Amino acid sequence: MAVSLTVSSEFVRQLEGYGLTTARIFYALPDHRSIMQEYIWQDFDLYPDFPELTKFLTFWEQKLEGPLKSVMVAHARLIKPAEIKAVDGHFRLH
Repeated sequence: MAVSLTVSSEFVRQLEGYGLTTARIFYALPDHRSIMQEYIWQDFDLYPDFPELTKFLTFWEQKLEGPLKSVMVAHARLIKPAEIKAVDGHFRLH
């Protein structure tokens, strides 16, 4: 009996080195430049170049009217090498 496995594209990207990236974007409203708005963007991206975020910000600057004021980025690889630490001690199981 053959078993068919389906792997999500997000999982494959993580195996390729992509990590979860979150950008906190502050921008000015087009009609009221003194009023700031916040937008949260999240996707899998590659550190340190962030090609997906760069593509999104390029789109924003070319197509949207609210000018960007600041972008803060957080990134975490979700699939990492296992961490093994030696522990010195005795454990009693009942």
